[in-house]
Amino acid sequence: MSTELEVTTRTVKRDIAGLLAAGLPIWSRTGPGGGYGLSETGSLPPVNLGPSQALALTAAVTVLGVGPFGDSARSATRKVLDVVDPATRRRATDLATRVWVDVASGAPRRVMSPLEQAMLDQRVVNIAYTDAQGRATRRAVEPLLFAFRRGHWYLVGWCLLRDAVRWFEVGRIARATATRRPCSGHAVSEVGEPPDTARPAAV
Repeated sequence: MSTELEVTTRTVKRDIAGLLAAGLPIWSRTGPGGGYGLSETGSLPPVNLGPSQALALTAAVTVLGVGPFGDSARSATRKVLDVVDPATRRRATDLATRVWVDVASGAPRRVMSPLEQAMLDQRVVNIAYTDAQGRATRRAVEPLLFAFRRGHWYLVGWCLLRDAVRWFEVGRIARATATRRPCSGHAVSEVGEPPDTARPAAV
């Protein structure tokens, strides 16, 4: 590691020690294939959020949590709020009673989970879909992106039946099955230019 980073071994050990002191769950392993890594099961160090920030995080997840990766978003929010100091959490909880959100019901987990997995793994997903005219079809889709538009979530992907980009309203998908077939490499840019009011989710 020190050779790759072009620093001394002492510097690497010092930086690792600093990360451990900050509360990051770092593991180390010796021997072939060993090294350092960040534990996926570790907990977060204390987070310095104000009541309004904690509420903003909760409200955002409440509004968009019915869409893709909603369960993961709720789980992540709980983890963050669990390490917020108790006084701030109490104030945020009180403030939350003063914010009302009318959220439409989302697609069932049996539909969302395969769509999310196919998007993560970039593999073809088979869907049973009913269009606005009531016509039921079965499609194999290479997922490109999820889009939220006019109150509805859409799976946007390359439809192998139509050999073109298509938008599928998630609420009209009755069944979804993630396959092992990898996507062929279509790019998000093939969807076209987003409207001026649209923007990607930022990290």
